[in-house]
Amino acid sequence: MKFTITREKLHEGLGAVAASVPSKTTLPVLSNILVEATKDGLRLSGTDLDIAVSTVIPAQVDQEGATTLPARKLVDIVRELPSAAIRFTGSGEQRVQIECGRSRFKLLGLSRDEFPAFPAVKFDGAWKVAAKDLQKLIGHVAFAASTEESRPILNGVLWELRSDRMRMVATNGHRLARMDLPIKGGGGSQADLIVPPKALEQIRRLYGPDDEIEIARSDNHLGFRSAGTQVYTRLIEGPYPNYEQVIPRENDKIMTADKGALAAALRRMSIVASDQTHRIRMAFANGTCKLSVTTPDLGEAQEEMTVAYDGDPLEIAFNASYVLEVLKFMPTDEVRLSFKTPERASTCEPVGWDDPATYLTLVMPLRLLD
Repeated sequence: MKFTITREKLHEGLGAVAASVPSKTTLPVLSNILVEATKDGLRLSGTDLDIAVSTVIPAQVDQEGATTLPARKLVDIVRELPSAAIRFTGSGEQRVQIECGRSRFKLLGLSRDEFPAFPAVKFDGAWKVAAKDLQKLIGHVAFAASTEESRPILNGVLWELRSDRMRMVATNGHRLARMDLPIKGGGGSQADLIVPPKALEQIRRLYGPDDEIEIARSDNHLGFRSAGTQVYTRLIEGPYPNYEQVIPRENDKIMTADKGALAAALRRMSIVASDQTHRIRMAFANGTCKLSVTTPDLGEAQEEMTVAYDGDPLEIAFNASYVLEVLKFMPTDEVRLSFKTPERASTCEPVGWDDPATYLTLVMPLRLLD
């Protein structure tokens, strides 16, 4: 194996792949990046057995070949090298010499035969999606997935693919985010997929907004490819909960407020809220929202802000962290919250969003304390 590559291209390629390499593993080869010199350029691949990433970058290949090299050491070496051509020369003993300017390194690798094969995903009849559309869905929904292991199905993001639209839904049982986006010429049959957020973050990070992504699935894997980069992920199995039944249809009390002002008030109140519940009481009446916190052994806080409120007076309590989280992902400066009773779920939506997508978030209330 012999090839020459620019430091910038190699650094870019390693950056795309290294995130899929596990920081700790009992299988030594998973700590390595598969380096393949081919007639098409240099292919770099990494995997943690759940997610796999492979990308091709331009290189001058004098002799084809492949090996695996320690990911972290390779990334560190390339990061510190000067901006110049880097020469790789491999021998049959899995030893690779790296030369750049006056710097010389020798790294010991493992045979490519030990590297796991990528999932067999066929892209015949694949869905085709604009990367910017997929990135929009991921960026507004994936945050709401659960990080607890008690309900593994909620650790994934539900992705509903149809011929004319896409929908993503995520929830941890206390908050929910849902976005619908119309698409043109999606192709493929309809499918409901449960995808790990870590894999979706790779998609959001690796593809440019102008890319078109092909998406295909096998029985338990999903594949993405575009512009020389491929990503594979294991799907989460099992039926996703019926999220439609928790989305309220009859909330008749509506509050509209400035997102920044509401978030700032919530952050101030959170300072003296309980570290366990983050409970904050909100009282709506006569165009005002009164926020208050009472935490035994710590203290109290109150604040009042002007809002547009339509409905009978209402008092309700929330985990402020969840409300702040949904506000963070709202794409507009003004938001609309809807309520029914202190025990029913509340929704939060953007106001004045000039976009074909529709976006809804939901937060479950906490019990009011006297």
